[in-house]
Amino acid sequence: MIVKIPLKETALNADRIARIGREVQGACAEFDAERFVREVMADLPRLELKDRIARTSQALHTHLPVTGTDALDVLLRSLPPTPEAAGVTNDFGLHIYSPHSDYVSRYLRTGEHLDRALDALARLTRYFSAELAARHFLNAFPDKTMKAVEAWARDEDHRVRRLASEATRPRLPWAPRIALPADAALPVVEQLFADPSPFVRTSVANHLHDLCADQPELVLATLQRWKESGRAPDQHFAFIAREALRSRLKAGWPAAYAFLGYAHDAPVEVTPLVLDRTELFDGGTLSFSAALTTTATVPVHVMFVIFSTTEAGKPREKVYFLRRGTVEPGRGLQLAKDHVLRSTAAVKLAPGSYSIALQVNGRRFPATVFHVREA
Repeated sequence: MIVKIPLKETALNADRIARIGREVQGACAEFDAERFVREVMADLPRLELKDRIARTSQALHTHLPVTGTDALDVLLRSLPPTPEAAGVTNDFGLHIYSPHSDYVSRYLRTGEHLDRALDALARLTRYFSAELAARHFLNAFPDKTMKAVEAWARDEDHRVRRLASEATRPRLPWAPRIALPADAALPVVEQLFADPSPFVRTSVANHLHDLCADQPELVLATLQRWKESGRAPDQHFAFIAREALRSRLKAGWPAAYAFLGYAHDAPVEVTPLVLDRTELFDGGTLSFSAALTTTATVPVHVMFVIFSTTEAGKPREKVYFLRRGTVEPGRGLQLAKDHVLRSTAAVKLAPGSYSIALQVNGRRFPATVFHVREA
Protein backbone atom coordinates (compact mmCIF):
# COMPACT_ATOMS: atom_id res chain seq x y z
CA MET A 1 0.00 0.00 0.00
CA ILE A 2 1.32 3.43 -0.99
CA VAL A 3 1.07 5.99 1.81
CA LYS A 4 0.94 9.59 0.63
CA ILE A 5 3.06 11.89 2.78
CA PRO A 6 1.54 15.37 3.21
CA LEU A 7 3.48 18.15 1.50
CA LYS A 8 3.97 19.97 4.79
CA GLU A 9 5.97 17.00 6.12
CA THR A 10 8.40 16.99 3.22
CA ALA A 11 8.53 20.76 2.70
CA LEU A 12 9.54 21.81 6.21
CA ASN A 13 10.50 19.08 8.67
CA ALA A 14 13.04 18.53 11.41
CA ASP A 15 15.91 17.86 9.01
CA ARG A 16 15.21 20.97 6.98
CA ILE A 17 14.77 23.23 10.00
CA ALA A 18 18.12 21.97 11.28
CA ARG A 19 19.69 22.66 7.89
CA ILE A 20 18.36 26.23 7.89
CA GLY A 21 19.90 26.68 11.32
CA ARG A 22 23.29 25.39 10.16
CA GLU A 23 23.31 27.52 7.02
CA VAL A 24 22.35 30.71 8.84
CA GLN A 25 24.88 30.04 11.61
CA GLY A 26 27.51 29.53 8.92
CA ALA A 27 26.84 33.08 7.74
CA CYS A 28 26.50 34.55 11.24
CA ALA A 29 28.36 32.86 14.09
CA GLU A 30 26.28 34.72 16.69
CA PHE A 31 23.05 33.08 15.47
CA ASP A 32 21.92 30.50 18.05
CA ALA A 33 21.02 27.63 15.73
CA GLU A 34 20.27 25.24 18.58
CA ARG A 35 17.67 27.50 20.20
CA PHE A 36 16.22 28.35 16.79
CA VAL A 37 15.67 24.68 15.96
CA ARG A 38 14.32 23.85 19.40
CA GLU A 39 11.74 26.65 19.35
CA VAL A 40 10.55 25.97 15.79
CA MET A 41 10.26 22.23 16.36
CA ALA A 42 8.20 22.77 19.51
CA ASP A 43 5.43 24.17 17.30
CA LEU A 44 6.03 22.61 13.87
CA PRO A 45 4.19 19.26 14.19
CA ARG A 46 0.79 20.90 14.80
CA LEU A 47 1.12 23.49 12.04
CA GLU A 48 0.01 23.38 8.41
CA LEU A 49 2.47 24.37 5.70
CA LYS A 50 1.63 28.07 5.53
CA ASP A 51 2.01 28.39 9.29
CA ARG A 52 5.23 26.37 9.28
CA ILE A 53 6.74 28.88 6.87
CA ALA A 54 5.60 31.81 9.03
CA ARG A 55 6.80 30.20 12.27
CA THR A 56 10.24 29.56 10.78
CA SER A 57 10.70 33.11 9.51
CA GLN A 58 9.48 34.48 12.86
CA ALA A 59 12.09 32.37 14.66
CA LEU A 60 14.78 33.64 12.30
CA HIS A 61 13.77 37.17 13.21
CA THR A 62 13.87 36.34 16.93
CA HIS A 63 17.31 34.76 16.92
CA LEU A 64 19.21 36.79 14.33
CA PRO A 65 21.36 39.27 16.29
CA VAL A 66 20.77 41.94 13.62
CA THR A 67 17.73 43.39 11.84
CA GLY A 68 16.86 45.23 8.64
CA THR A 69 19.25 44.96 5.74
CA ASP A 70 21.96 43.52 8.01
CA ALA A 71 19.66 40.56 8.67
CA LEU A 72 18.90 40.33 4.97
CA ASP A 73 22.61 40.17 4.21
CA VAL A 74 22.94 37.23 6.62
CA LEU A 75 20.09 35.34 4.97
CA LEU A 76 21.51 35.90 1.50
CA ARG A 77 25.01 34.85 2.58
CA SER A 78 23.50 31.71 4.12
CA LEU A 79 22.33 30.51 0.71
CA PRO A 80 24.49 27.93 -1.06
CA PRO A 81 26.40 29.56 -3.94
CA THR A 82 23.95 28.30 -6.57
CA PRO A 83 20.50 26.67 -6.56
CA GLU A 84 22.13 23.51 -7.88
CA ALA A 85 24.58 23.49 -4.97
CA ALA A 86 21.54 23.78 -2.67
CA GLY A 87 20.06 20.63 -4.20
CA VAL A 88 17.45 22.33 -6.37
CA THR A 89 16.56 19.97 -9.21
CA ASN A 90 13.48 21.70 -10.65
CA ASP A 91 12.40 25.19 -11.63
CA PHE A 92 10.14 25.72 -8.63
CA GLY A 93 12.87 25.23 -6.03
CA LEU A 94 13.11 23.80 -2.53
CA HIS A 95 10.59 24.63 0.18
CA ILE A 96 13.44 24.87 2.66
CA TYR A 97 13.95 28.41 1.32
CA SER A 98 10.30 29.50 1.52
CA PRO A 99 10.81 31.05 5.01
CA HIS A 100 13.54 33.31 3.56
CA SER A 101 11.22 35.17 1.18
CA ASP A 102 8.53 35.15 3.87
CA TYR A 103 11.05 36.89 6.14
CA VAL A 104 11.62 39.54 3.48
CA SER A 105 7.90 40.24 3.14
CA ARG A 106 7.36 40.38 6.91
CA TYR A 107 10.35 42.35 8.11
CA LEU A 108 11.64 44.35 5.15
CA ARG A 109 8.40 45.54 3.61
CA THR A 110 9.12 49.20 4.23
CA GLY A 111 9.89 52.19 2.08
CA GLU A 112 13.36 52.35 3.61
CA HIS A 113 14.27 48.80 2.60
CA LEU A 114 12.15 48.47 -0.54
CA ASP A 115 14.83 48.35 -3.23
CA ARG A 116 16.99 45.87 -1.32
CA ALA A 117 13.98 43.72 -0.48
CA LEU A 118 12.80 43.48 -4.09
CA ASP A 119 16.31 42.66 -5.27
CA ALA A 120 16.43 39.94 -2.63
CA LEU A 121 13.19 38.37 -3.89
CA ALA A 122 14.66 38.19 -7.38
CA ARG A 123 17.61 36.27 -5.96
CA LEU A 124 15.57 34.09 -3.61
CA THR A 125 13.14 33.02 -6.31
CA ARG A 126 15.98 31.00 -7.86
CA TYR A 127 16.00 28.88 -4.69
CA PHE A 128 12.24 28.82 -4.07
CA SER A 129 9.55 30.61 -6.03
CA ALA A 130 8.88 33.94 -4.32
CA GLU A 131 5.56 35.07 -5.82
CA LEU A 132 3.65 34.99 -2.53
CA ALA A 133 6.08 37.38 -0.88
CA ALA A 134 6.12 39.62 -3.96
CA ARG A 135 2.33 40.05 -3.80
CA HIS A 136 2.59 41.68 -0.37
CA PHE A 137 4.90 44.27 -1.92
CA LEU A 138 2.52 44.79 -4.84
CA ASN A 139 -0.20 45.69 -2.34
CA ALA A 140 2.00 47.89 -0.16
CA PHE A 141 4.06 49.62 -2.87
CA PRO A 142 2.28 48.96 -6.19
CA ASP A 143 4.05 51.50 -8.41
CA LYS A 144 7.61 50.79 -7.32
CA THR A 145 7.03 47.03 -7.20
CA MET A 146 5.60 47.04 -10.72
CA LYS A 147 8.79 48.74 -11.92
CA ALA A 148 10.71 45.85 -10.37
CA VAL A 149 8.32 43.38 -12.02
CA GLU A 150 9.06 44.97 -15.40
CA ALA A 151 12.77 44.50 -14.77
CA TRP A 152 12.23 40.89 -13.66
CA ALA A 153 10.53 40.19 -16.99
CA ARG A 154 13.81 41.08 -18.73
CA ASP A 155 16.09 39.09 -16.41
CA GLU A 156 18.46 36.50 -17.86
CA ASP A 157 17.27 33.86 -15.36
CA HIS A 158 14.01 32.21 -16.45
CA ARG A 159 12.93 31.76 -12.82
CA VAL A 160 13.03 35.52 -12.31
CA ARG A 161 11.13 36.12 -15.56
CA ARG A 162 8.51 33.65 -14.38
CA LEU A 163 8.24 35.57 -11.10
CA ALA A 164 7.14 38.65 -13.08
CA SER A 165 4.15 36.76 -14.49
CA GLU A 166 3.32 34.59 -11.50
CA ALA A 167 3.46 37.33 -8.85
CA THR A 168 0.98 39.44 -10.79
CA ARG A 169 -1.57 36.74 -11.63
CA PRO A 170 -5.08 38.07 -10.92
CA ARG A 171 -6.22 34.87 -9.18
CA LEU A 172 -3.09 33.11 -7.98
CA PRO A 173 -4.27 30.11 -5.91
CA TRP A 174 -3.64 30.07 -2.15
CA ALA A 175 -2.35 33.64 -2.33
CA PRO A 176 -3.54 37.09 -1.24
CA ARG A 177 -5.34 39.06 -3.92
CA ILE A 178 -3.52 42.11 -5.23
CA ALA A 179 -5.23 45.49 -5.33
CA LEU A 180 -4.33 46.19 -8.95
CA PRO A 181 -6.60 46.08 -11.99
CA ALA A 182 -6.79 42.50 -13.27
CA ASP A 183 -5.11 43.49 -16.53
CA ALA A 184 -2.39 45.63 -14.92
CA ALA A 185 0.39 43.19 -15.82
CA LEU A 186 -0.77 42.46 -19.36
CA PRO A 187 2.17 44.43 -20.83
CA VAL A 188 4.50 42.26 -18.74
CA VAL A 189 3.11 38.92 -19.95
CA GLU A 190 3.11 40.36 -23.47
CA GLN A 191 6.91 40.35 -23.20
CA LEU A 192 6.95 36.78 -21.93
CA PHE A 193 4.51 34.74 -24.03
CA ALA A 194 7.23 33.76 -26.52
CA ASP A 195 9.77 33.00 -23.78
CA PRO A 196 12.05 30.02 -24.51
CA SER A 197 11.32 28.52 -21.08
CA PRO A 198 8.22 26.32 -20.67
CA PHE A 199 8.23 27.31 -16.96
CA VAL A 200 7.64 30.92 -18.01
CA ARG A 201 5.14 30.09 -20.76
CA THR A 202 3.06 28.00 -18.37
CA SER A 203 2.86 30.93 -15.99
CA VAL A 204 1.81 33.21 -18.85
CA ALA A 205 -0.94 30.76 -19.80
CA ASN A 206 -2.17 30.60 -16.20
CA HIS A 207 -2.02 34.39 -15.94
CA LEU A 208 -4.28 34.72 -18.99
CA HIS A 209 -6.54 31.98 -17.62
CA ASP A 210 -7.02 34.03 -14.45
CA LEU A 211 -7.78 37.13 -16.52
CA CYS A 212 -10.20 35.16 -18.69
CA ALA A 213 -12.50 34.58 -15.71
CA ASP A 214 -13.60 38.22 -15.83
CA GLN A 215 -12.40 39.57 -19.18
CA PRO A 216 -12.67 36.78 -21.78
CA GLU A 217 -13.01 39.14 -24.72
CA LEU A 218 -9.79 40.91 -23.72
CA VAL A 219 -8.01 37.56 -23.51
CA LEU A 220 -9.23 36.54 -26.96
CA ALA A 221 -8.09 39.87 -28.42
CA THR A 222 -4.71 39.45 -26.73
CA LEU A 223 -4.28 35.92 -28.02
CA GLN A 224 -5.24 37.05 -31.52
CA ARG A 225 -2.61 39.80 -31.39
CA TRP A 226 0.02 37.35 -30.16
CA LYS A 227 -0.91 34.87 -32.87
CA GLU A 228 -0.62 37.47 -35.61
CA SER A 229 2.78 38.61 -34.29
CA GLY A 230 4.32 35.24 -35.16
CA ARG A 231 6.75 35.57 -32.25
CA ALA A 232 6.01 32.16 -30.72
CA PRO A 233 6.34 28.78 -32.46
CA ASP A 234 2.94 27.30 -33.32
CA GLN A 235 3.12 24.51 -30.73
CA HIS A 236 4.08 26.94 -27.95
CA PHE A 237 1.33 29.36 -28.82
CA ALA A 238 -1.24 26.56 -29.12
CA PHE A 239 -0.38 25.43 -25.59
CA ILE A 240 -0.78 28.94 -24.17
CA ALA A 241 -4.10 29.46 -25.95
CA ARG A 242 -5.58 26.12 -24.82
CA GLU A 243 -4.50 26.65 -21.23
CA ALA A 244 -5.66 30.25 -21.14
CA LEU A 245 -9.09 29.27 -22.46
CA ARG A 246 -9.47 25.95 -20.63
CA SER A 247 -12.27 27.02 -18.29
CA ARG A 248 -14.14 28.70 -21.12
CA LEU A 249 -13.77 25.52 -23.17
CA LYS A 250 -15.25 23.50 -20.32
CA ALA A 251 -18.15 25.95 -20.18
CA GLY A 252 -18.74 25.46 -23.91
CA TRP A 253 -18.06 29.06 -24.95
CA PRO A 254 -18.32 29.08 -28.78
CA ALA A 255 -15.83 31.94 -29.20
CA ALA A 256 -13.10 29.97 -27.41
CA TYR A 257 -13.67 26.95 -29.64
CA ALA A 258 -13.76 29.09 -32.77
CA PHE A 259 -10.44 30.72 -31.88
CA LEU A 260 -8.82 27.29 -31.54
CA GLY A 261 -10.29 26.13 -34.85
CA TYR A 262 -13.22 24.04 -33.60
CA ALA A 263 -16.60 24.91 -35.11
CA HIS A 264 -19.33 24.94 -32.47
CA ASP A 265 -21.88 23.86 -35.09
CA ALA A 266 -19.71 21.19 -36.72
CA PRO A 267 -21.84 18.50 -38.45
CA VAL A 268 -21.13 15.74 -35.93
CA GLU A 269 -23.32 13.17 -34.21
CA VAL A 270 -22.60 10.99 -31.21
CA THR A 271 -24.16 7.62 -30.49
CA PRO A 272 -25.77 7.19 -27.05
CA LEU A 273 -23.21 6.57 -24.33
CA VAL A 274 -22.77 2.95 -23.32
CA LEU A 275 -21.73 2.36 -19.69
CA ASP A 276 -20.14 -0.90 -18.59
CA ARG A 277 -21.91 -0.49 -15.23
CA THR A 278 -24.55 1.89 -13.98
CA GLU A 279 -24.15 1.01 -10.29
CA LEU A 280 -20.88 2.17 -8.73
CA PHE A 281 -19.24 2.95 -5.39
CA ASP A 282 -16.80 5.59 -4.25
CA GLY A 283 -13.46 4.56 -5.74
CA GLY A 284 -15.09 2.58 -8.56
CA THR A 285 -14.39 2.98 -12.28
CA LEU A 286 -16.91 4.54 -14.62
CA SER A 287 -16.24 2.96 -18.04
CA PHE A 288 -18.04 4.45 -21.02
CA SER A 289 -17.90 4.41 -24.81
CA ALA A 290 -19.57 6.04 -27.81
CA ALA A 291 -18.93 6.66 -31.50
CA LEU A 292 -18.63 10.06 -33.15
CA THR A 293 -19.50 10.48 -36.82
CA THR A 294 -19.50 13.42 -39.23
CA THR A 295 -20.66 14.43 -42.69
CA ALA A 296 -17.59 16.62 -43.31
CA THR A 297 -13.94 16.63 -42.33
CA VAL A 298 -13.80 18.59 -39.08
CA PRO A 299 -11.47 19.08 -36.12
CA VAL A 300 -13.09 18.04 -32.86
CA HIS A 301 -12.38 18.78 -29.23
CA VAL A 302 -14.14 16.27 -26.97
CA MET A 303 -14.85 16.49 -23.26
CA PHE A 304 -17.11 14.59 -20.90
CA VAL A 305 -19.27 16.09 -18.20
CA ILE A 306 -20.39 14.43 -14.96
CA PHE A 307 -23.50 15.95 -13.38
CA SER A 308 -24.44 15.53 -9.74
CA THR A 309 -26.16 17.35 -6.88
CA THR A 310 -24.52 18.87 -3.82
CA GLU A 311 -25.62 18.05 -0.28
CA ALA A 312 -27.45 21.39 -0.32
CA GLY A 313 -29.41 20.28 -3.38
CA LYS A 314 -27.61 22.51 -5.90
CA PRO A 315 -26.64 21.13 -9.32
CA ARG A 316 -22.94 20.51 -9.84
CA GLU A 317 -20.99 19.54 -12.92
CA LYS A 318 -17.38 18.54 -13.48
CA VAL A 319 -15.89 18.70 -16.98
CA TYR A 320 -12.94 16.58 -18.11
CA PHE A 321 -10.90 16.60 -21.31
CA LEU A 322 -11.20 13.43 -23.42
CA ARG A 323 -9.43 13.93 -26.75
CA ARG A 324 -8.73 16.13 -29.76
CA GLY A 325 -8.55 15.05 -33.39
CA THR A 326 -9.86 15.37 -36.90
CA VAL A 327 -12.82 13.28 -38.03
CA GLU A 328 -13.60 12.40 -41.66
CA PRO A 329 -16.87 11.22 -43.23
CA GLY A 330 -17.18 7.46 -43.20
CA ARG A 331 -14.42 7.11 -40.59
CA GLY A 332 -15.94 7.60 -37.18
CA LEU A 333 -14.03 8.34 -34.03
CA GLN A 334 -14.34 5.82 -31.21
CA LEU A 335 -14.57 7.46 -27.80
CA ALA A 336 -13.92 5.51 -24.61
CA LYS A 337 -12.65 6.17 -21.11
CA ASP A 338 -12.17 4.44 -17.77
CA HIS A 339 -12.72 7.20 -15.21
CA VAL A 340 -12.21 6.58 -11.50
CA LEU A 341 -14.90 8.09 -9.28
CA ARG A 342 -13.29 9.12 -6.02
CA SER A 343 -14.00 11.53 -3.20
CA THR A 344 -11.44 14.30 -2.74
CA ALA A 345 -10.58 16.62 0.11
CA ALA A 346 -12.77 19.26 -1.53
CA VAL A 347 -15.71 17.20 -2.80
CA LYS A 348 -17.28 14.11 -1.26
CA LEU A 349 -18.76 11.59 -3.68
CA ALA A 350 -22.19 11.24 -2.10
CA PRO A 351 -24.56 8.35 -2.88
CA GLY A 352 -27.27 9.21 -5.37
CA SER A 353 -28.13 9.68 -9.02
CA TYR A 354 -25.49 11.00 -11.42
CA SER A 355 -25.30 11.42 -15.17
CA ILE A 356 -22.61 11.74 -17.82
CA ALA A 357 -22.65 13.48 -21.20
CA LEU A 358 -20.19 14.11 -24.01
CA GLN A 359 -19.35 17.62 -25.14
CA VAL A 360 -18.01 18.12 -28.68
CA ASN A 361 -16.71 21.55 -29.71
CA GLY A 362 -18.70 22.99 -26.83
CA ARG A 363 -21.98 21.31 -27.79
CA ARG A 364 -23.39 18.85 -25.27
CA PHE A 365 -25.11 15.64 -26.24
CA PRO A 366 -27.78 13.74 -24.27
CA ALA A 367 -26.71 12.41 -20.88
CA THR A 368 -26.82 8.87 -19.53
CA VAL A 369 -27.74 8.15 -15.92
CA PHE A 370 -25.75 6.09 -13.42
CA HIS A 371 -25.90 5.69 -9.64
CA VAL A 372 -23.39 5.82 -6.81
CA ARG A 373 -24.28 3.52 -3.93
CA GLU A 374 -23.39 3.61 -0.27
CA ALA A 375 -20.31 1.52 0.44
